[in-house]
Amino acid sequence: MSRVLVIGSGGREHAIAHTLLRGERVSEVFCAPGNPGMKADGIVPVNLSLSNHSALIDFARDKQIDWVFVGPENPLIEGMVDDFQAAGFPAFGPTRKAAQIEGSKTFAKELMQRYNVPTAAYATFDNFDASITYVQEQGAPIVIKADGLAAGKGVTVAMDEDSAIAALKDIFLDHRFGAAGSRVVIEEFLEGQEFSLMCFVRGDEFWSMPISQDHKRAYDGDEGPNTGGMGAYSPVPQIPSSAVAQAEETIIKPVIAGMVAEDNPFTGILYAGLIATADGPKVIEFNARFGDPETEVVLPKLTSDLGAGIEALLHGEEPVFSWDEERTTLAVVVASEGYPDKTVTGAAIHEFDCSATQAEHGTHVYYAGVADSEDGDDLVASSGRVLLVQTTADTVQDAQNIIYDILDHTDTTGMFYRHDIGFKAIQ
Repeated sequence: MSRVLVIGSGGREHAIAHTLLRGERVSEVFCAPGNPGMKADGIVPVNLSLSNHSALIDFARDKQIDWVFVGPENPLIEGMVDDFQAAGFPAFGPTRKAAQIEGSKTFAKELMQRYNVPTAAYATFDNFDASITYVQEQGAPIVIKADGLAAGKGVTVAMDEDSAIAALKDIFLDHRFGAAGSRVVIEEFLEGQEFSLMCFVRGDEFWSMPISQDHKRAYDGDEGPNTGGMGAYSPVPQIPSSAVAQAEETIIKPVIAGMVAEDNPFTGILYAGLIATADGPKVIEFNARFGDPETEVVLPKLTSDLGAGIEALLHGEEPVFSWDEERTTLAVVVASEGYPDKTVTGAAIHEFDCSATQAEHGTHVYYAGVADSEDGDDLVASSGRVLLVQTTADTVQDAQNIIYDILDHTDTTGMFYRHDIGFKAIQ
């Protein structure tokens, strides 16, 4: 049995740790820094900073950790996997060099261009005036992206030129995304439904997970600003299996083979954010890790042992991943009032009663932005996305009914949630 250290603090890491403990291979999971909501599932939060790699390595030595799972994008891009490996610990995730596929949209675009991977036409700019000229030449709709990491919020789908120019001002003149906005990628607008395809990857081998669909906008009907994600569901019945197979063949295979060919092999979770266009699936973006909130609906579908699968990947063996392909898993994010623009934290978190559907549907709460109250007896909201409530049922509608019955009967004062997660599957 293995002792595992999961790096990260959000709902994604809660789901990873919880899934590891569901299997037989992993006996204990520490999560750094984790959050206090994880304790209910037997996960041990560790109060160490993500940026202090040496302290995390010392902790791993002290606790005789067998291997490490690095969850968020920033530590990956800062080379945490490289540092753990150098210290003698197997670490699951891409190296600093391989994580560029998420860390720089320009890197990803140029990689796709070299290997003929279908994606939107684009141009890259580090100059405000030149970017404005390009937008005026191309017209709208058009997509504006900060080149670097922006916590899922650096993308504007501009339906008119004024909105595109406002987004460019936001990035270049107001420096909303700091160094992440030193360059922008401007892309053509693609029509179609988006979906997420996540894969376990080791070099030029990959093992696909069931696809999912995220809901980026803050409010019902896909209105409001972009967020880190307000909910998700899996599978996505309106996306045919032929489109997924095509994406594997024309996107996943050439990208990972290209990275191997360029002496930059990818090991870890490759997330492909895709759009099903009339010309087939195309890439919107790549992430070098599990998506959030997609993880919280995909991992509950896993019927094999996650820990055993990852250990096999780390040790050059053949992993086994099996999935519940029939039922729908759905999760709804509860967020702090004002998120994502002017987030108001501190709301009291009341207990979500999942007992009626826990046994049959696996209904579960995954905590993200929570902290202990002053007296230490309760939890309070500490950031934008506070928690997710997840369930599994025969249909999207059934899953919605379960989730919203729980949410609507719980005091969520000071927080909000969308009421239509999964709506595209039942239109």
